[in-house]
Amino acid sequence: MKYMLLIYSAEECWTEETRKECMLASMSICDELAKQGKFIDSSPLHSVSTATSVRVRDGKRLVTDGPFAETTEQLGGYYIIEADDLDEAISIAGQLPPAKKGTVEIRPLFPLPDRAEPT
Repeated sequence: MKYMLLIYSAEECWTEETRKECMLASMSICDELAKQGKFIDSSPLHSVSTATSVRVRDGKRLVTDGPFAETTEQLGGYYIIEADDLDEAISIAGQLPPAKKGTVEIRPLFPLPDRAEPT
């Protein structure tokens, strides 16, 4: 099953040095997961100050700057992995350096139905 690991932390808890250390350690974990056939994708996100939110209400589009919710921890990145089950996803999430400063939310991904390729 595919899982998305969402990385949340307070942006101000990261210095440039600790962010770089975290990325290097995380890339090492990604390399190991890739060897096991369990790595699909990951990426850090730019600061929440660059976020744009879109909502459609009563047929009207509302575009606002910033995240969709006020919270202490902000979404800072993600991993998409292949894991045998939730227990394995939890084990992987617990190894990620961002788990030491914030929260790693684990969400299973719905498989999409097969669809024809565009011609």
